[in-house]
Amino acid sequence: MRKLGIAAGLGVLILSTGFLLASSTNFLSAADCGNVPAPGLDWSKCSKTNIMLQSSDLHGANLAGAHFDSTDLSDANLISANLEKATLVRAWLKNAKADGANFKKIEAYRSDFSNASLNGASFANAELQRAEFDSAQLANADFQKAELGRADFNKAVLSDVNFSFANLSRATLSGAVIKGQISLSGAFMYLTRIEGLDLSNAAGLQQAQLNLACGDNSTKLPSWLKAPAVWPCPPDDPDDKD
Repeated sequence: MRKLGIAAGLGVLILSTGFLLASSTNFLSAADCGNVPAPGLDWSKCSKTNIMLQSSDLHGANLAGAHFDSTDLSDANLISANLEKATLVRAWLKNAKADGANFKKIEAYRSDFSNASLNGASFANAELQRAEFDSAQLANADFQKAELGRADFNKAVLSDVNFSFANLSRATLSGAVIKGQISLSGAFMYLTRIEGLDLSNAAGLQQAQLNLACGDNSTKLPSWLKAPAVWPCPPDDPDDKD
């Protein structure tokens, strides 16, 4: 009986120790959300909404699943940061440095990436309706299967960008600077603005896509395609941009 009592006591002690260690681990994980911005920190799944984080250094940080809705990340360093599945609805990332960052599957409706450096960044499967990429640097960026309805790429530098199977309906690509090749294979281009755009080196572009888009006489096309007899391009309703 004495041996049974000792064994039972040891079992309780082991369980108690395990519980304390698990509690301590959970506490430390939760405490990470209170850490100040720093390179390589872990803010995964943390809530950082509606706050000011301008010029923060988050180089290489784990921000996967974090919430940055309406947060100001202007001029932030997000180089090589992981933001997969993060929410950035109406967030500001103007002038941010985010080369090589992982933005896969983010929700970033109406977010502002103007003048950001996004070379080598991945936005695959991201929700980017009405997002602003004005003057952004996008060499080797990946927008495969991204939702880009009404997104604006005016003056953005697009070099070897992948728009394969992306939804570009009513997006504005006119005014962008295309360097190298861009892939439009399978992209949905209903009323996509391509006036004045040089698409002569576009990969995967088909006549059926072009027939839905909004070009003009200055739009340059691959040699195997021709401009529609009439471009289906009614002017955008200014009130519809709100």
